[in-house]
Amino acid sequence: MVNNKVFFFSDLMVDSHQSEYPKELSEKYIISRKLGSGACGEVKLAFERTTCRKVAIKIINKSKFTTGALPEIQEKPFNVETEVEILKKVNHPCLIKIIDFFEGEDFYIVLELMEGGELFDRVLHPPRLSEATCKFYFYQMLLAVQYLHERGIIHRDLKLENVLLSSSEENCLIKITDFGQSKIVGETSLMQTLCGTPNYLAPEVLNSAGTAGYGRSVDCWSLGVILFMCLSGYPPFSDQNSRQSLREQITRGEFFYSAEKWKHVSKEAFDLAQKLLTVDIGKRLRIEQALEHPWLQDKSMKDRFQQLLMQTNDLVTIPEVPALPSTSKKRHREKEELPPPKRAVHTPR
Repeated sequence: MVNNKVFFFSDLMVDSHQSEYPKELSEKYIISRKLGSGACGEVKLAFERTTCRKVAIKIINKSKFTTGALPEIQEKPFNVETEVEILKKVNHPCLIKIIDFFEGEDFYIVLELMEGGELFDRVLHPPRLSEATCKFYFYQMLLAVQYLHERGIIHRDLKLENVLLSSSEENCLIKITDFGQSKIVGETSLMQTLCGTPNYLAPEVLNSAGTAGYGRSVDCWSLGVILFMCLSGYPPFSDQNSRQSLREQITRGEFFYSAEKWKHVSKEAFDLAQKLLTVDIGKRLRIEQALEHPWLQDKSMKDRFQQLLMQTNDLVTIPEVPALPSTSKKRHREKEELPPPKRAVHTPR
């Protein structure tokens, strides 16, 4: 076995800002450049001093806790205690892993580093993802959310920005992150707090001012928005695409449909997105039903996923599920255009 020595050079003049962080943190990690920022803080690259391992440190600004994304939000939009509690409990290859946690003037959550960045940057910037890649990533998302739901955890803020990629290669593992708005609930619990990112909010969340509340199905809706955007490259609900308000579009389930954007997407893929973006909770697909959808009955895709897991020594058992019949008829021509959905706001001519 060959032993290699790694030398890490630190300019004490340039790195004097290390003193800004809690002593316990700076003694263990060297904090480097900013990787990204959000409503409650930022994420920075860091190096573990003893191993030179690269990690991501999520710095949560305590002073920003009172800022809400929507005027209706009653509680603080971010719950650090809940996020850390969930991160310590979960262990799944498609969920981000926590390494350390520190508290000082701010909160510092040390996480594994995902070199590929956010899925958001892959979806909304050319070239567009292929349908096969969309399927590969979405399958992993479903497995991750299924794992959470089986443990009574509802994410409540699933969006492209919270899906991270392990590398810059298309063939890579994804990991869901950001559990600051998640809830740990019982089997029959319903939540009534309005939270999440507006464009991804389920209809029942917007209507939860009453006593009905909402449950796990909110994550299924958000996954439908993510799938829609991965396949088409644009959001289904947006203030820019309709004369209706964002709230009206979502509560009516009237998404913006562009035939041009969908003409190269299979009917099976569109069918799954449409069934997840169903206003009626009773008719909306659950995670288990989505995993049984014909579009995801792809053995080569699942084998590819298992091969990646073997490389990381992080295996999961994937149960075989029977394919459910799709409501969409099989297309007879390779490039046949999708028919406009029954409830959609069409592209103006």
